[in-house]
Order: sequence, then C-alpha cells, then structure tokens
Amino acid sequence: MLRLLPTKKILQKSFGNHVKELRSKKNLTQIDVSSKMNKDQQSLQRVESGNVSPSLYYLFELAEGLDVSIEELMCFKIEKKKKKEK
Repeated sequence: MLRLLPTKKILQKSFGNHVKELRSKKNLTQIDVSSKMNKDQQSLQRVESGNVSPSLYYLFELAEGLDVSIEELMCFKIEKKKKKEK
C-alpha cells in the first residue's frame, strides 16, 4: 500500500506547534527554554514557527530544555494539509 508523506513544510509546522504546546504546558517562555539550551530565543522561535528543520543534536538539546524525553518530543500529530478556500 502506497502511503503519501507529508510535505516538509507541513511536517515542520506540525513539529513547531507541538514544541510550542509542550513549552506552554510547562508555563515556560521561549527565553526560558532557549536559555537552558544555550541558544538565542530566535532559534527556538524559528522552530516553533515551522521555518526550519532542526538537526538531530538540536532535538536532543530541545528535549533537555523542555525537560521531556526525546520520545515525547518526537511523538506529535502531523496536521493535515489545509484546502485552499474558494
């Protein structure tokens, strides 16, 4: 059975939304998390907005910064592609 993969943009956006949700549930700001990671706030903002694909190493740093397991960080729902309104 052929299964279609999501586009890169949809995957990045879905992951970014998941990261933002994890951070918000812990009542952390982007500055709180990025400081724990020794990164600037803009780095995390780009991930949360879905504008970048973080490296494997960054994902481990992010899990540390959010105080979650790598499994929890990577277990997210991929959003469906929205149909254009007419």
